[in-house]
Amino acid sequence: MKLSLGPILYYWPREQVEQFYEQSLAWPVDIYYLGEVVCSRRHELRPEDWLDIAARLSEAGREVVLSSQALLESESDLKRLRNLAENASFVLEANDMGAVRRVEGRPFVAGTYLNIYNTQTLDFLSALGAFRWVPQVEMSGEQIRSLLAAKTCAIETEVFAHGRLPLALSSRCFTARHYDLPKDDCQFKCLDHPVGLLLKTREDQAFLTLNGIQTQSARVHCLIDEIQEMRTMGVDILRISPQPSGTGDILSAYRAFM
Repeated sequence: MKLSLGPILYYWPREQVEQFYEQSLAWPVDIYYLGEVVCSRRHELRPEDWLDIAARLSEAGREVVLSSQALLESESDLKRLRNLAENASFVLEANDMGAVRRVEGRPFVAGTYLNIYNTQTLDFLSALGAFRWVPQVEMSGEQIRSLLAAKTCAIETEVFAHGRLPLALSSRCFTARHYDLPKDDCQFKCLDHPVGLLLKTREDQAFLTLNGIQTQSARVHCLIDEIQEMRTMGVDILRISPQPSGTGDILSAYRAFM
């Protein structure tokens, strides 16, 4: 089994992102996913910057995949997608069927934001070029086991193993709404919340995490005790979602259990 470091789901300052990936070269990471997946207004790094980071990680001997934005809303979003899809050096993690269309016929990763719940869909995407897929986070272990047992295509399986679960995306920005700001003038409030904004119930219990237009679980999802079971199921890769601190320790713990 391999360990992957998923795309950063939060909005961090440029310097913090660059330091994060520089430090990560000392961590047991086999595969990197780079790029802005959540919100097009997050401009600390441009597509060219992600490509520069990808080149440095690749030169260090790591596999690098560029992740596409999951919710496309404008022509500028499509332009960024084209820039990523048309690069000649790295494969794309397609998180939208439009992204699949851009890379059809070439190798790509079918991301967790695509709706893959049966072998027919998996076979269809494999025929288009998908060599790896990431099951949706709401799928149970038994559902994944059944699908892998029934699949007929040769495709790698990567499971979201650690981090706050990315549950849903909306055209509204919940973080901006929290501050009574319009989405188009959000003042980039996500920068103030490097792990999202915790939402509690009236009983003061953790309920969800607001991350701009993305809704995440409040609690951190952890499958470290399920590694052996996932291995027997046929899971090839475990994905760790980046956090502003402790990510290297988390990766080391998973590697030790593996």
